[in-house]
Amino acid sequence: MATGALTLTLLLLLATVILVEVYTDAGFSPDGAAPSTTGAARVPQQVREGGPVIDLTGEKISTYGIPEKTIALTFDDGPDPQWTPKILDVLAKHQAQATFFVVGSQVARHPGIAERIAREGHELGGHTFTHPDLAGLPGWRREMENSQTQLAIAHATGGSTRLMRPPYSSFADALTDRDWETVRSVGAQGYLTVLDTMDSEDWKRPGADAIVRNLTPKGTAGQIVLLHDAGGDRSQTVAALDRLIPRLQQRGFRFSTVSAAIGGQANPAAGSEVVWRGRALVWSVRVSDAVLDVLWVLLITAGGLIVVRTFILFAFAWRHSRHRRGPDWSWGLPVTAPVTIVVPAYNERTTIGPAVRSLASSAYEGAEVLVVDDGSTDGTGDAVRELGLRNVRVVRIPNGGKANALNAGVALSRTELIVMVDADTVVEPGAIRRLVQPFADPRVGAVAGNVKVGNRRGLIGKWQHIEYVIGFNLDRRLYDTFGCIPTIPGALGAFRRAALTEVGGLSTGTLAEDTDLTIAIHRAGWRVVYEEEARAYTEAPATVKQLWRQRYRWSYGTMQSMWKHREAVTDRGASGRFGRRGLPFIVLFSVLLPLLAPLIDLMAVYGLLFLDREVTIIGWLAMLVVQALTAVLAFRLDREPLRPLWTLPLQQVVYRQVMYLVLLHSAIAAVTGRRLKWQTIHRTGDLGSAPVPGR
Repeated sequence: MATGALTLTLLLLLATVILVEVYTDAGFSPDGAAPSTTGAARVPQQVREGGPVIDLTGEKISTYGIPEKTIALTFDDGPDPQWTPKILDVLAKHQAQATFFVVGSQVARHPGIAERIAREGHELGGHTFTHPDLAGLPGWRREMENSQTQLAIAHATGGSTRLMRPPYSSFADALTDRDWETVRSVGAQGYLTVLDTMDSEDWKRPGADAIVRNLTPKGTAGQIVLLHDAGGDRSQTVAALDRLIPRLQQRGFRFSTVSAAIGGQANPAAGSEVVWRGRALVWSVRVSDAVLDVLWVLLITAGGLIVVRTFILFAFAWRHSRHRRGPDWSWGLPVTAPVTIVVPAYNERTTIGPAVRSLASSAYEGAEVLVVDDGSTDGTGDAVRELGLRNVRVVRIPNGGKANALNAGVALSRTELIVMVDADTVVEPGAIRRLVQPFADPRVGAVAGNVKVGNRRGLIGKWQHIEYVIGFNLDRRLYDTFGCIPTIPGALGAFRRAALTEVGGLSTGTLAEDTDLTIAIHRAGWRVVYEEEARAYTEAPATVKQLWRQRYRWSYGTMQSMWKHREAVTDRGASGRFGRRGLPFIVLFSVLLPLLAPLIDLMAVYGLLFLDREVTIIGWLAMLVVQALTAVLAFRLDREPLRPLWTLPLQQVVYRQVMYLVLLHSAIAAVTGRRLKWQTIHRTGDLGSAPVPGR
């Protein structure tokens, strides 16, 4: 319960971080690309004909102009780490003051530049926090845009501002009714609205000469001129400014901040509470930026791992399969040694009958089926006895778990070769014979069979079928090529008694006893191989709840096993070879890649909603194509019909997300040290869709 709450908390925190990033990183059009205009019937005439600074903070409307031969340079959309410092250098060179209408989210990201603006005697005004069209926002959002900008300025400079320039605004005589509502709301919040009288149109990048012409007054009237220090390449703005200022100074113009020009105070000190609140806001933006940067890096890592894995699968898994099916391939002389098939069973009455019958008639001479009834309470042992099969033996032991039951079966067996099969698994005729053939090589200590999903009728069954063929059997071919198969499946696996004895049998210390045992056999120096022709059909969980419980245990147990055998990385001999070659490979493709894979879908949603949709869709579809090609390869190699693959896109959208949550939940449980108990899965006995010959 605690682990689930922690998982939910982490997901909520991640969602919050992404929302903060989405809000603060909202893209915007240049100020010149103004929204469509409407009528101006409600705009007072004194405003349309008045000065560019509008004061609605009191009971009456006031407007202010700029004194004769005074230029108020204003810069919108910054601060920008590349262009704002260059503009500040030009202003310092010519000893000119200016007013910077800053975007709050940019101040939060570049507080040092904002601090330099104030320190060098310039003025900061607000230009909203994310540069939206204020006229299209509800009142609460308008207030938030301006107040958060105020907080960011307070953190960066220790000061405040009474000036505000709405995005997409221009001249006073161009105000529309829609704009007027924005000006009124800005005034109600205590801000002076600052428009302009001359537009450089530098957002069009017309060239430095054109910008200088646009900002050169014909007479001596004071002007508020509009430029930009962010939003793209501002090299023309920098060059034009370096020529404009001395030219106007020679004509007798002086350069002033807006507040100084109208007799006000530039950036009065902010209260300590506002500064602290600004600090909290800025750090939230920084954290969200950092987290998203990390997510992008991890996304690139995940994409790289997928590409590498796909390349390796196509290069090696295909060759592995072709080699095994070649006319010259053989494990060696036929293996005919007696075999004991150990079947651990706990309350498996509904599935034990078909499983035992398939094993008893497995077309392998000298095979004995040993059913270990692990203290069942549903008559599992009686159901086996009622079958009346001569080569089947039933022993009952006190309930002690699957690993304990398997160890008991090994101890009671009388053969050198031991096959372990789950009680819900049906094997093909000939599967046992094929499974033990690799023991012709005396170096082989364990053999993995080809386990498939039998109950494929519903979507969950089809999705698990696809997962087994792609994620388990195709990967197993790859791992076999590199000699690092991580798991002999409990549903169908064979072992040499000497290997089991050397590693001390199955351990009860992890919940993935099959993975634990397989790694231990690797470390003891035995070969572990895959026999794709030995096929078995198991009953997969039929509900999401049962699936969650199973995969939670698998994921948790696998992480336990990896941690348990971590010292193999520094060992000598066979253990060290596996640890340094096999464990990193398994960690990369069996743990790290599944943990990172959710980022593909997460960032796809992020990109679809907030970035370039076309590029995002193309990227996501490209990954789906990679998955589809891998699936086709896997199904062809496993000689499976391709019909179930029509559900693959839906599997990527729905089923995969459940697996992500399971893996995340398991990882958190493992990291926090929570001890997970064995969780039994309810069986229905449904194997009706499994194409098992001879049934």
